[in-house]
Amino acid sequence: MNKPLSLAGLGALFASCFIAANAFAQAGATLPTFQNASVHDPSVLKAGDTFYVFGSHLASAKSKDLMKWTQMTDGVSATNPLFLNGSKNVYTELAETFAWANTTTLWAPDVRQLADGKYYMYYDACQGDAPRSALGIAVANSPEGPYVNKGVILKSGMWGQASYDGTVYDALKHPNTVDPNVFFDNAGKLWMVYGSYSGGIFIMQMNPATGFPYPNQGYGKRLTGGNHSRIEGAYIMYSPATSYYYLFTSFGGLDANGGYNMRVARSTNPDGPYYDAQGNAMANVKSDPSKPLFDDASIAPYGVKMMGNFLFERKLGEAGTGIGTGYVSAGHNSAWYDPATGKHFLIFHTRFPERGEQHEVRVHQMFMNADGWPVVAPYRYANETAATVRPEFVFGDYLYVNHGKDITATIKKSQLITLNANGSITGAVTGTWRRMGTNQVEINLPGASTYKGVLLTQWDETSKSYVTTFTASSREGVAIFGSRLIPRTDMQVATAIYNELSLGATTAVTGNLALPTSAARNAVISWTSSNPAVVSNTGVVTTPASGAVNVTLTARITKGTATLAKTFTVTVRKLGGLVAYYAFDGNLADSNGAFAAGSVSGGKIDTAGGSLTYGAGMRGNAAVFDGATGVRLPNGLISSNTYTVAMWLKPAQLTAFTTTFFGARTTDSWVSFLPMGHGGVGGASMLWSGAAWYDAGLGMNIPVNQWSHVAFTVNNGAVNVYVNGVKRFSGTNFPNVFTTTTGTFALGVNYWDTPYKGAIDELRIYNAALSDAEVAGIAH
Repeated sequence: MNKPLSLAGLGALFASCFIAANAFAQAGATLPTFQNASVHDPSVLKAGDTFYVFGSHLASAKSKDLMKWTQMTDGVSATNPLFLNGSKNVYTELAETFAWANTTTLWAPDVRQLADGKYYMYYDACQGDAPRSALGIAVANSPEGPYVNKGVILKSGMWGQASYDGTVYDALKHPNTVDPNVFFDNAGKLWMVYGSYSGGIFIMQMNPATGFPYPNQGYGKRLTGGNHSRIEGAYIMYSPATSYYYLFTSFGGLDANGGYNMRVARSTNPDGPYYDAQGNAMANVKSDPSKPLFDDASIAPYGVKMMGNFLFERKLGEAGTGIGTGYVSAGHNSAWYDPATGKHFLIFHTRFPERGEQHEVRVHQMFMNADGWPVVAPYRYANETAATVRPEFVFGDYLYVNHGKDITATIKKSQLITLNANGSITGAVTGTWRRMGTNQVEINLPGASTYKGVLLTQWDETSKSYVTTFTASSREGVAIFGSRLIPRTDMQVATAIYNELSLGATTAVTGNLALPTSAARNAVISWTSSNPAVVSNTGVVTTPASGAVNVTLTARITKGTATLAKTFTVTVRKLGGLVAYYAFDGNLADSNGAFAAGSVSGGKIDTAGGSLTYGAGMRGNAAVFDGATGVRLPNGLISSNTYTVAMWLKPAQLTAFTTTFFGARTTDSWVSFLPMGHGGVGGASMLWSGAAWYDAGLGMNIPVNQWSHVAFTVNNGAVNVYVNGVKRFSGTNFPNVFTTTTGTFALGVNYWDTPYKGAIDELRIYNAALSDAEVAGIAH
């Protein structure tokens, strides 16, 4: 049972609320509200009092305040209003473009208003697996269209033919004609910067009267990249605050595993040369042609890295809910300077931890540090200003992130540090800090030059409170973020952990328990069991031969001098109804002994070949699928309309339609669990049936490179789907597929789609629909 909260604990919580209220009062603002939109590669335009973003796949959105976005369009289609004009549509308008690029996929556009008052969309289409691209101009009287095509201005990928500079097109040195950004410089001249991978990023001067390039420029002037360097999404912003032009680019790959990260360089001239904070010329940046394609190591040292994958991780007992706030593969940004307020903004798309390939637009404020380099506010824009942060709201514990200089898919999780009143920094890193002027800050840490940046009061969506943040950058081009935690005493921390600590379902435990041992502010949790033979002190469960056994588990929470104890009573049972159990401990045998072993298949359920390996799993080993291999399971594993399928999954990538567990009576009647669903459910993980096209979308994606327990139960049409023991979908009228004892079953493959790449462990199949508690019991 759970121990009731003490009077001391209640007092601690009231104190925390008082502190949070003070922080809110300091911010002097109402609670912000947000409305999200999905526009990949957003390019910003302000027309009147409205901001627009235009992006790939002809997606667009608009906002009055950079916080609440309204989706306008999404997808290249005959009904997309951006090109819908009577009988004309995007396919008729851009027929020449699509014909050259061998695709109807439009990539990142840019829209600018020229002197004639019209809006010029610089659109582009690319074949995708090669730099066969066309870039053109379409014009409209309104930002919202309809746009009328004026023609293609640049092409790439003319294999074996002369390019615009008179030499035969060479993708190692000539650009891919995509990702345009058109801008006016400080003298009123019009320019276009563009390019992606291939020969690098180029710039050329444009005619402001027509919007077209001036003649005889070839492809223009190369600014950076080449030899297929993974550099794209160029955008140039001039800042009157520093008198520099800033060249923003994204390094790495755009997908959740690509390590996309935003970098910046600067110049006193719009067409360069551009340099990073160490004085490196960006014109020297290109991959080593002697190394494998997409050689990131050669380009990673260059540019000032502004943001990579990160997570302000919320630990057990900290304010708020969920895993915290952070981004995955944030990039392909645009930027905007507001002359009325002097504010700088970074507008980009981002994916998120544990949400797969789903993406949304984010806007963050930027600030110029003491050396004239932009630093990005850690949290999204919520109408904050660079006001003075009072000293009592600066000292304290912070979640700290160092973005490094690497190009990596790894999410850099926050560490705990403390900014002390004496100017020292203690915790995960040690050093010193000092305040400069009203909101400037300098942070000195070992192994780096001084990090220079700003202090800011921002809205934290995890804790739902205003907090102090810092953002700073070093001369080496490394960015650091900090987010202040609500001040709490050791007892307040321990009490909050006590209140949140839970083991979930405790009445039908059949599998090992996940006993947390760490929590907020580096607190420690130690466990003792009243019956270690049934449940060990580390949560290992040994189920009884029959019946049930009650075990008391005691959690001792320690933070500094504060200690609290919380007890739980768990009931360990022998779970019946298990008909097949594939543990994948180096083989494909059914440990239950009722069915034959599985067999390795090729890339489809009925093709030969394939190469299965074994690696570290949740329990012993796991089956590792290479993206071209499946496992054919014995026929007849399920033969009724009441069953449960449970397994551990660790995808290496998420691909639409790819199955993990697949069962079919015929090719028209089947059940499949997809880590990434089809477009109809926004790509979320789902249980899918082809018998009556049943979509059980989970509203989230199981994460890549991380184990998730997935289970689904069917009971005569009632269906429940769980992730990590939590019910994510519940519905009725699920199709009755397995009406015979000859059903076909497989892992990682089906008859049609891309095979699974990742690991699978502990596949269990029951001839009963487990309860919520029973599913939670095996999800540990």
